Amino acid sequence: MEILNHQQIKQKIKRLAFQIVENNLSHKKLYLLGINNNGKKLAQLINEELQKIALLEVVEGNIRLNPANPLEAEIQMDIPISELENQSVLITDDVANTGRTLFYAFSAVMKSLPKRIQVGVLVDRKHKNFPVKVNYVGMTLATTLKENIDVDLDSHDSMNVKLD
Repeated sequence: MEILNHQQIKQKIKRLAFQIVENNLSHKKLYLLGINNNGKKLAQLINEELQKIALLEVVEGNIRLNPANPLEAEIQMDIPISELENQSVLITDDVANTGRTLFYAFSAVMKSLPKRIQVGVLVDRKHKNFPVKVNYVGMTLATTLKENIDVDLDSHDSMNVKLD
């Protein structure tokens, strides 16, 4: 069942961008770090909207980790950790479920001392097992633990979010 269509996703991303600007105006620069593929794609889409608003300098990057087993391999970032020192960081992912992936993404960022860390997701499910607060949410969705959320952000003309 489709939960969000292409147009609805674009509207939510635009709204998220305005919220991000409003909450980060006092910072000169924002580091926008997407987790893996869909988190990175969400970061890119948000950054496109942020560039239209043009009130923040944005540095976009990627955090790579294995969500199924985050301790299996070292978590990687494509931005030098020293750049995050005393900076505002926004970590993005497509769906926040238990909070585990986001929690482990924090561990990579916390190897420096950022000024602030925020979290943005397209869909927030309310099954948190880890102490993660999501600051920017496209949509909150109450689901059962067995239901799956499938997010397609790759098809620029036909992005969608489906519930399986």
